[in-house]
Formats: sequence, structure tokens, C-alpha cells
Amino acid sequence: MTFEAGQLRAFLAVAEHGGVGRAAADLGLTQPAVSRSLRRLEVALGAPLFERHSTGMRLTEYGRALAPRARAIEEEAQRAVEEIHTMQGRGRGTLRVGSVGSVIAHLVPRAVDALLVGHPGLEVHILEGVEDVLVEALAAAEIDVAVGAELDADERIAVVGSLRWQDHVTVVAATGHPLRAEPGVELADLLDQRWAMPPARTAPRRALTEIFRRAGLDEPRTTVTTRSVVALKALVADAGFLSVMPRPLFSAERRAGTIESLHVPGGTRARRFGVFRRRGGALTGPAESFVEELRPIIVALRT
Repeated sequence: MTFEAGQLRAFLAVAEHGGVGRAAADLGLTQPAVSRSLRRLEVALGAPLFERHSTGMRLTEYGRALAPRARAIEEEAQRAVEEIHTMQGRGRGTLRVGSVGSVIAHLVPRAVDALLVGHPGLEVHILEGVEDVLVEALAAAEIDVAVGAELDADERIAVVGSLRWQDHVTVVAATGHPLRAEPGVELADLLDQRWAMPPARTAPRRALTEIFRRAGLDEPRTTVTTRSVVALKALVADAGFLSVMPRPLFSAERRAGTIESLHVPGGTRARRFGVFRRRGGALTGPAESFVEELRPIIVALRT
């Protein structure tokens, strides 16, 4: 079975625009040329990729299976072109790194700063997101490398070498929260509080579940769910919410005296971090250099 890059581009354009006409205009091709590419791709795969409707075209289950892999192929091809141009002196090179907020707060800037000393022309793109966002971005080749917690639970992702370390997440509250004035606060006393957390199936949410499970308690109800670190901090500092955060994530707020750990027995949990790549994919040159700059920083965290 063989198919061409142009067929994948046509497929992705039709999937994005929902029709051949708009896809053709986007690609600068005629509608018959795009239709031919689609037909040949469907013949090569032996499966229909779109359902044709009067209002447009929608992906079939086969098309939905192909789409993320086709995007990854396109991204990998673009990375290869960029890297070759950089090797030939015709490009500056690009690093695309994804990370959770706590790592961006204290590790990524130091590694990027060191990297740019040796690669002053490098262009760096940083994606901040919780773990589920990073997994999907890495699998789709939207980023070259990711730094986060527990990403390797996904079969599409592999850890880079031995770059693992540990930090702690803890229950946090505003420094003026009423609970701080109460003696002997236990986890059970937090169940009726308002909680602001990232979505389910993210590492912070799993940490919340584990903290309460170990105390024989159900997870408290999350009142506000958000991926925004800015929103989480504002809800804790200004609106009296509780949350669970890694310590580096609220270090600036600790210094400012607005957010602090809420010291309750069992209110802290260790978690493992790592550096990750796509399984079966190769790191780009800039990504390899970034990992090498991270290595001594991570080693220092273990000591």
C-alpha cells in the first residue's frame, strides 16, 4: 500500500474545511484535483474516509482514525525540512516544547536560556498545558518534547532516557483563608469547601483523588474546573477556593504572601516527573540539545 504526501494534504484540508471547494481554495488546487487525491487515498486504504452530505463532508470512523496520524506525518515532514535547512545554514531551527505550569515556572526558562547561548538563532515555541493536552500535542507532533508528570501511561509516549525526578503537590489556600485560624484541621474538614481544579484525568486531579483516598475519603466535589493556571491562582487567592498545586507553581504567590500550603495531615503527595517524546519518533536536533540542557538541572533536583 502506498500513498502520496499530496493525498494526505488533500485529506487534511477537506477534514478541516468540511468540503472539497474550500479545501481546494486553501490548497491552491482545482476541485477535481482534490477529489482525485481523495479517491486515490481511499482506494489505497480500502476504506471510505468521508461521508458525503448535502451540507458538506464528515469523517467516517476510518477518517477519524487516519486524521491524527496524517497530521503527525505532516508535522514530522515539516520538522525534517526545517532540520535539514538548519544543517545547511538556510534556517535558524525551531524547538517546540510543551510543559506543565510548574515546570515552566522554574525549569524550562533555565534550560532555554542555556540552550540559546549555544544556539542564538533558534526559535522556541512553548506550549503550557496539563498532562492530557501535552499527550495529544506530542502524539500529533505539534510539539517535539514534553515535560510533565505521568505522561508515559499513554502507549504513544516514551520517556527520554533517565530524566525522571520527583516533586510534591499539596493542598493550597489563600493566606487569609478562615481554615487557617481553626485548630486541628483534617482532610475531612475540607470536603465541604469550594474547590477549583484542572479537569478529570489530569495529574493534579489524580493527586487530589489519591490524597483523599489514602485518608479513606471520597474526593471533594470540584466547583470550578479550568485548565487556566491564572484562573486557579486567582480563585484561590481572591475567592477563597482550595486547590492542589505543585509547590513551584505558587512560589511567586508564596513570596507575595497570597497563597500558601494548607497544612493538614496527609495533604501532600509526591509525584514523578519526566521528559517525554513520541514513541517511534526521533528527537529533532534542537530537542536533543534542549534535553541535554535540562539534564544537569534535573540532576541537581535529585540531590
